[in-house]
Formats: sequence, C-alpha cells, structure tokens
Amino acid sequence: MKNLPQNLSEKLEIRKQNNALRQLPNTTSLTDFASNDYLGWSQSELIFDETHQLLLDRNIKNNGATGSRLLSGNHQLYIETEDFIARFHQSESALIFNSGYDANVGFFSSVPQRGDLILYDELCHASIRDGIQLSKAKAYKFNHNDFEDLEQLIQRNPNTTIYIVTETVFSMDGDCPNLEELVSVSNKYNCYLVVDEAHALGVFGERGEGLVQMLGLQDEIFARIMTFGKGLGCHGAAIIGSLELKSYLVNFARSFIYTTGLSPHSVAAILVGYQHLEKDLIPILKLRENIVFFNQHKNMLSLKPLFVRSKSAIQSAIIPGNEKVKSIANQLHLKGFDVKAILSPTVPEGQERLRFCIHSYNSTEEISEVLTLLSTFAF
Repeated sequence: MKNLPQNLSEKLEIRKQNNALRQLPNTTSLTDFASNDYLGWSQSELIFDETHQLLLDRNIKNNGATGSRLLSGNHQLYIETEDFIARFHQSESALIFNSGYDANVGFFSSVPQRGDLILYDELCHASIRDGIQLSKAKAYKFNHNDFEDLEQLIQRNPNTTIYIVTETVFSMDGDCPNLEELVSVSNKYNCYLVVDEAHALGVFGERGEGLVQMLGLQDEIFARIMTFGKGLGCHGAAIIGSLELKSYLVNFARSFIYTTGLSPHSVAAILVGYQHLEKDLIPILKLRENIVFFNQHKNMLSLKPLFVRSKSAIQSAIIPGNEKVKSIANQLHLKGFDVKAILSPTVPEGQERLRFCIHSYNSTEEISEVLTLLSTFAF
C-alpha cells in the first residue's frame, strides 16, 4: 500500500509537533460533558420505540432511500415532517438536508449570486465558510458580534444585494449575538439575514424553538438553518424560509439535488423529535436549570474569569496552550469526566479551551464536582 505524498506527511508531522494532531476518540463511559446531545434524545429508548412505531403505523418499510429526492427518494414521510417543522417554526416552508454541513454548503453555494455580497461573523462555523468559498459572490467577515464593523462594511457597498450571516449560538464560545440589533441593521439597509440555529434548537425558547422565535423575530429572517444532530439527537437539518426559497433550493442547491435522500427511519426520527419538543417540556426545563446552576457554581468557585460569557449549553474555559489544556482534560478524564480540549488551529493560538457541554441529564452533583476539579487543576 502506498504511503502519503511527502507534502501531506509533512503536514501531519507539523500537527504532531504542535501537539495538535486530531484523533478519533474512544468510546467511553465517562460522565458526559462533551457531546451535543443536550436533551439526551439520542439515548432515549422512548424516542427510539416511537420512531419504529411511527414507521409501523404508516406501513413504511425501512429499506432505505433509493435515490435523490428528485428521483425516487421523496417518500411521503418527508412531506409530513417538513410540514410539521414549518408549522413548529412559524414559517412558510422547511426543506430537509442530510446534515447541517450539507444545508450550509447547499445554501451558500447556490443562493448568493455573482455581484452579491456575503458579510459573515468571523466565528461562523466551517460549514458556512465552505459554502461561501463555493459561492460566486464576494464575501467579507466582520468582527465577532460587532455590528458597527458590519454596518461600515454595508455602507462601503451601496446598491448591492447583501446577505448577513451569523449564528444564534456560536459553537466554540457558546455566546449569542444581539439579534434585535442585528435585525435592525439588516432592515435599515434592506439586507437578507441568514441565521444558523444549530446549537439553539432544543435549548432556547419555551419549546426549544430556538433563539429567533424566543425573541419573536421569525418574520425578520430570510433563512434559518436548523441542525438536528445536537438538541434533537438525530441526523439531518432543515432550511426554514419562504416557499419561494424552498423552490429555489430544490432547483439549485447541489448538495440537495445530487445526494441520496435520508431513509424513512431517519426522517421518522426527526418527526418524533419535533413531536417531543412540542409536548415534552421537562428535559428543556431541566437543561435550562443546569445551565443556570453551572454559571452560578463557576462564579462561586471564582472561575468566571476563565469562561467566555454564555447562557447557552456550551460553556468554554479559555486555557491557552495546547499542552496545558490537553493536560487538564486528561486529568478530568482520569477523574471520570469527558470534557473536550479544543486546540489550535481549530481555535486561534492563545484561545485554546476546555469546552463543557451541559445536558438535561447531568446532575447538579456532577456539575459541582467537575467545576471543583477544574478549579484545582487550573490554578
């Protein structure tokens, strides 16, 4: 078997020397402060059983999708699920993609056109950046959550169709933008606002609808990207918007057109997850209580200066240096806690961190213990 070309081997060696080589983690039985399964639904026997029952009730054989949705993969459950998602999110339409990555790549590669402008927050997710790279539009980043910087960029580009892109919860910092102010800027200049709600679904809002609906701004947003692999605990994503936007994506989003549709089982899992958001508020309330407790306890232990300010399920303690942050993560692992070290170059050098993900199923005792250990190891 041939080895890698020399230039690729050298890139791997540089990662090793910088103590930044990524490796697939082993499955562990540690206390989970690492996964994005905020409500614990990927582990839910109830949701698993209801998904299978739904397939039986609809007399759907789970033999997998057989092609693109434009060919033979558009089974009836897709239509039912997209209608449910659209109603839940108070929108005209929803279009399911196979993943959040596919949704972002499909949207940004097809919607903004040559001569248009994309202005995106500098901390936007890699999937958004990859989609933008495939676009024929020009793109500039604005300073994180800095809408004065954004407005200056808008003013430099008059008479241009402009798409503004942000996230409601940033995946590395866990912080949120001032959406009301952003909507005001967008409306002032007649821009198209696009919001990724991957880490807000199941976390914000009375029923986990996301931050946009919690603030009553759903009619002000051109497109919302909802990813299901976090709070919903299953595969897939959806782009929420107008019927006209859905029609456009069906015709021009290549990551939608040229891929095999999700199996009936995967789509059923999405529908059952949304049904639980609508009727089962206990996990959402418990998650919210745990986020409050985490913030209160880190303040009590004088850990607040380490952490990025966040009211979401993502709490990041900045501990500069790959070696140091990996060492503390390993010490926490030895004590039974799965907390991930986020290294450069995933984050900028000097911004390495421990990323704590809070869940509805974490106990207050677990939160208290892991933060107490952090205070011991970090100082």
